[in-house]
Formats: sequence, C-alpha cells, structure tokens
Amino acid sequence: MNNQGQAIGLLEWKSIVLGVKATDALLKTAAVELLQAGSVCPGKYIALFGGEVGAVQSALEVAVRESKGDIVDQFLLARVDPALFPALAGATDIQPGGSLGIIETFSVAAAVQAADTAVKAAAVQLLEIRLARGMGGKSVVFFSGEVSAVRLAGEAAVKQVMESGMLLAWDVIPSPHPDLWAKLL
Repeated sequence: MNNQGQAIGLLEWKSIVLGVKATDALLKTAAVELLQAGSVCPGKYIALFGGEVGAVQSALEVAVRESKGDIVDQFLLARVDPALFPALAGATDIQPGGSLGIIETFSVAAAVQAADTAVKAAAVQLLEIRLARGMGGKSVVFFSGEVSAVRLAGEAAVKQVMESGMLLAWDVIPSPHPDLWAKLL
C-alpha cells in the first residue's frame, strides 16, 4: 500500500468470531488492504486496514453492520501520517536520546489515534505502538524528541484520547537512563 495520503480504519471487537466474520465482510466490500488482524488480550479481535478514504469508509460501515453491537472501539483516519506504519510494525529505526513520551490507553483504536495526533502535533519520532498483546487489552505509544515537542505532542494526543474516555495514563520522562532505553525499546 502506498502510505502517502491514505486512510486507515480499525475495528476492535469483544468477540473473536464476530471480528473474523466482519473482517471477511469488509475485505469483500471494498478495495482495502488488511494491514493487521488477529486476536488481542483479553480475548478481543482487531482488524487494521487501509486504502483510499472512500474504500476504507465503505469497508468500515459494512463491518459495523456485521458486528451486531460487538465493537469496543473503531476509527477512520484520513491522511494518516506515514510514521505510523513502521511504529505499528515495530520496525522504526530507534535513536535513543532526548525525552520519552508514553501514552497508555484502554483500547487499540485510541492508541493508534493518539500516535497519529502526536506525530502531527509536534516534531517527535514515533518509536513503537504496542497493541494489546500481553497487556490485558491496553495499548501503549512510545515517542521521543525534545522535551517541549514531546510535551506538546503528548498533550494534543491526550486531549483527543480523553474525548473517547480511553486514556489510562501518560507522562514524559525528560532524560531516560541509557539502561531504560536499552530495555524498553
């Protein structure tokens, strides 16, 4: 998928069965690419897909209808920042240093939206977006940069996540110890 100017959609279901069925339906509806799909803690299912805005919107609408009220969270992000893709894949070229911003959410969708908002709000590097695997359904976003930029990015992202009620915690570590960088990322 050409990531420039594309949209992504994400759905998070309580039921794995309904999630798999709805994912099949959304893929059959529109020309979208399935970027990630699978079960996450605690027994939920997610599907992250991308494409042109209209296709992602159509696929999302069909999946919501198929889901019978089983959705935990969802979103459509138009003009997604390209930095999200390597951060979601855990393939970011990490350069430890500067300050560290951390945002912890109660849902996968909230974390991805927070990451997109943060990277668009200030000059920060997205390091990783950890999606609910082995974390009791929570997700975490890590980003770095100058202290002021990390604070600005974090505040913008937190404001957006608070609207959904999915924020658990967030903070900035101005100068993480080198051992923390090595173990954390």
